[in-house]
Amino acid sequence: MFITGLGTAVPPQRYTQRDSWDALQNWPQFPQLKPRSQAILKKVLCGDNGIDARHLALAPLTEIFVQTPDVLQTRFAKHAPTLATEAARRALKDADCRPEEIDSLIISTCTGYLCPGLTSYVSEKLGLRQNIFTLDLVGQGCGAALPNLRTGEAILTAGRAKKVLSVCVEVCSAAFYLDDDAGVLISACLFADGAGAAVLSNQPLPDRRRVEWKFTDSRLVTAERDALRFSHKNGMLRNILLPQVPQVASEIAGRLFAESLAVAAVKREQITGWILHTGGRDVILALRDKLKLSEADVRHSAAVLREFGNISSPTVYFVLERALRDTVPDGLWWMSTFGAGFSCHGAFLEVG
Repeated sequence: MFITGLGTAVPPQRYTQRDSWDALQNWPQFPQLKPRSQAILKKVLCGDNGIDARHLALAPLTEIFVQTPDVLQTRFAKHAPTLATEAARRALKDADCRPEEIDSLIISTCTGYLCPGLTSYVSEKLGLRQNIFTLDLVGQGCGAALPNLRTGEAILTAGRAKKVLSVCVEVCSAAFYLDDDAGVLISACLFADGAGAAVLSNQPLPDRRRVEWKFTDSRLVTAERDALRFSHKNGMLRNILLPQVPQVASEIAGRLFAESLAVAAVKREQITGWILHTGGRDVILALRDKLKLSEADVRHSAAVLREFGNISSPTVYFVLERALRDTVPDGLWWMSTFGAGFSCHGAFLEVG
């Protein structure tokens, strides 16, 4: 399988972390938060947390304080199809691929629910054929991109399609929740809105840098399920984010990488590029330590985090897109995502 086109999209509204802090201070309910909660928000939004700004489907930013199930669902239903379609169109253009050439559409999300799913709306907006095979994947959190791509690989390998469109979209602002839970508060300070898409094919494009999917594997560690997941409260999604997530993520990611090297008969020195889900500043630092990476190795993940925040499942599309446009050397690249489950996924990409 080859990744022949990439596209990303974010809402036009861009807010700095200081913008978020200023809005919070003017929120009438802000004084009702405990002093510890107020201190957490100030530390994350005003300190060096690796994020300068985020794109959010909020206009104005104060919309975030209207927290009812109907408002949040309406926000997801309005913006998720639009973001997914925009990213998909850019991927199709990058792949020099017409909409009618797509045989299958796979969309992953965890920040909202629609029935019919997002594939119905995105297919219509893109003008895809009526006989394409569609899949709506939910519940995989930030790690969803690699299971999505792996599903595309299976469809292509089975001979059921010649071209597959892979999309991840998250409207994290439709799942923000503010109370005195530290994990909930930190999540509201880190996550952002956006979409990523890739065109997948069994044939590479001529005269283009080739990105071939060579090997993939996953780990599901259910004992750590409660470290990172969604729950529901008052009819709304509520993110559970425990302090040990950076350590858990790095431990599982490190183990998966080491075991993948062995199974795929790859030497570590053969890895020339790193396409890693950002998570957050502490997650990147933990991954650097566990995988023995330099600051340069994670520069694209860090840049995406700094410019966009944690976009959840679309993140690695942003990182891969940036790396391909940079001077990252050809060779084997390691792509890895992790998220709810607790799950971790990895893949070797041969770039040349």
